[in-house]
Amino acid sequence: MILAAGLGTRLRPLTNTVPKPLLPVLGTPLIVWNLLLLKRHGFRDVVINLHHLAPMIEQALGNGSRFGLRIFYSHEPIILGTGGGIKQAEPYFSGEPVLVVNGDTLFELDLDALCAFHRASQAAATLVLREDPDATQWGLVEVGADHRIVTITGKGIASAVPTMPRMFAGIHILNPRLLREVPKGVASSIIDPYVAAIARGESVLGYDIKGYWSDIGTAERYAQAEKDARAGVIRLEDRRSAVAEP
Repeated sequence: MILAAGLGTRLRPLTNTVPKPLLPVLGTPLIVWNLLLLKRHGFRDVVINLHHLAPMIEQALGNGSRFGLRIFYSHEPIILGTGGGIKQAEPYFSGEPVLVVNGDTLFELDLDALCAFHRASQAAATLVLREDPDATQWGLVEVGADHRIVTITGKGIASAVPTMPRMFAGIHILNPRLLREVPKGVASSIIDPYVAAIARGESVLGYDIKGYWSDIGTAERYAQAEKDARAGVIRLEDRRSAVAEP
C-alpha cells in the first residue's frame, strides 16, 4: 500500500495544484519512483489511498498496467490518517501481511530482504528505521539488541537493557490482525496499534535502512532530492529496467 492522501501543506504553494506524490524528481513523479521499486522487487498489486487532488493521481497512474502492476484505489472523502487509511483499505489485503510505504518518500531499500526478515521473525509488525542525530525531533524509536522495539515516541514498555535510538522511516510491514482495534472511518495513527502490540508483549521489530532515504517534506529537502537524483545518488534507471521484464 502506498499512502498518498495527504495535503502536502509544508510544500505549498506547489501542492495547491499538484498532489505531493506527483511532484517530479528528475522528471518522474515521486510515487512512480516507488511503484517502480515495488515492481523491481516482485510486487504486483498495489493499493493507493487518495484524498487531495485524487483525480490527478488516478489519471497519472491509471490501472498500473504500464508499470507492470495492478493498482487499486481507496478513496477517502475525509482524510483518515495512517491508521484509518490503512484500515479502510483492509479488504484489499486478503488477510495477508502488507507492506506500507509513503507516497512522498524517496528511498532505496532491498524489499526482498525486508520481507524475508519479517517472515522469518513472524513479527506482528516490522518498522523500517534510520539512524539519525535528530531522531528525537522526528519521533524517537527505541530498539533493543534483538531488534525489538520497546518504545515509540515514549510509549511502550520499560527496557532493562540498553536501547538504540532510531527514527521511523515511514516504511513498514504489518499483520492485518493489528487492524482489529483500529476504528473504521475514523482518523487515527497506525502507531497506536503498534504501541498497543508492544505493551502486550508482541513482537514489533525494527529493521535498519542503510540506503538512500529522503522525506520530501520541505522545499529544501525537495530541492536536495532533485540534486541527489541528478548526481546519481539514487538512480531511476535501475527501477525503469523493472518495467521491461516479462
